Amino acid sequence: MRLRIFTEPQQGASYETQLAVAKAAEDLGFDAFFRSDHFVKMGDVTGEPGPTDSWITLGAIARETSRIRLGTLVTAATFRYPGPLAISVAQVDQMSGGRVDLGLGTGWFEQEHTAYGIPFPSLGERFERLEEQLAILTGLWGTPAGETYSFSGDHYTLAESPALPKPAQAGGPPIIIGGAGAKRTPRLAARYADEYNVPFHQVKETGEAFDRVRAACAEAGRTKPLVHSAAQVVCCGRDEAEVKRRADAIGRQVPELRENGLAGTPGELVDKIGRFGELGAERIYLQVLDMHDLDHLELLAAEVLGKV
Repeated sequence: MRLRIFTEPQQGASYETQLAVAKAAEDLGFDAFFRSDHFVKMGDVTGEPGPTDSWITLGAIARETSRIRLGTLVTAATFRYPGPLAISVAQVDQMSGGRVDLGLGTGWFEQEHTAYGIPFPSLGERFERLEEQLAILTGLWGTPAGETYSFSGDHYTLAESPALPKPAQAGGPPIIIGGAGAKRTPRLAARYADEYNVPFHQVKETGEAFDRVRAACAEAGRTKPLVHSAAQVVCCGRDEAEVKRRADAIGRQVPELRENGLAGTPGELVDKIGRFGELGAERIYLQVLDMHDLDHLELLAAEVLGKV
């Protein structure tokens, strides 16, 4: 089982704060540093100093790290045109030496769209756009050097694109598709994903979502392996007082976190991570909501990372 650190910078984190978390995660032995891709804070926080662009941030972090993988959970298809997105992600992949994963989704948070002038179409259209973007990204990255790429869809058209730049990773960075939808998400994951992620669901529901994607892969005749993963908010302490202190810092209740996330002592976390592993999960994204508490990362590294 690989453990990845997953952050929510829109809640209030400068680039310097994100870099500190990424470097700590690398030094402590975690597999990856991931961040959300949002422009407006959620809940009762100020969100100051304000949002940071995910791919600009990851490009900078790429030059300050050497081993840890970098990515998004998840970039919204509503935020960028697929051609420029392919260029940005390929460039960060080059800057990192081939350490990028791309999580891509429909986009769901209407408020951030209206706050920054981004169109927010219906859910059906957002899925259509996501599917076309997946086709375009994989098409551009998979086009042999010296050849061009064209695409004609309902929402995007590309004509004789040079399909440059090429990512460092042959064929492009691994693509992560997440969510627990019953039909469209499994179909897209079976067709395009290298990894399927279930965010913030309990163990039973996560297993059911994994099974739906496995069934979609079988129906599509997919033989390429698919990594299964889960994302869970994390709140770990050496004793109950430390667990409560960390829960209070993120505005959550310990009983709720134990039920819906990874909360408790290191032993409790190891046991629950093991339950996800029994379902076939190979990676767990630990959502760290207090990005200033680097001692939390040190505890997770010392008491959890080596035991899973």
